[in-house]
Amino acid sequence: MTESRAMGRLELAAILVALSAPVAAVPLRDTVSLNIGLNCQWQQRCIDQQRRAMKRALSYVRKARPAAWRIQQCNRNAARSRNRVDWVGFDNCIRNTSLRAPLRAPLKRGRKIA
Repeated sequence: MTESRAMGRLELAAILVALSAPVAAVPLRDTVSLNIGLNCQWQQRCIDQQRRAMKRALSYVRKARPAAWRIQQCNRNAARSRNRVDWVGFDNCIRNTSLRAPLRAPLKRGRKIA
């Protein structure tokens, strides 16, 4: 068998494998779905919970217009890693009525030069 014929068969096998896989197995172009999938380790129940919480939280933020400090604090609390958010945690945090604004830290000033 010639080398080009073997390569042709390998390409055909790769195409058949790709066609047999589900089309939406990994949402490469949808970064939100990709991040949710990675956070949930592709468990469907977890992905569904995260999507519902995301829709609920974004709807609440759009309607209630919470203060910027509240959104920032909830983003920090719900962060899993860079660019990844636990939407269930964010939704619970943003709706938490007992959340209070953080105290302002004193300004850091540079050393005085004598």
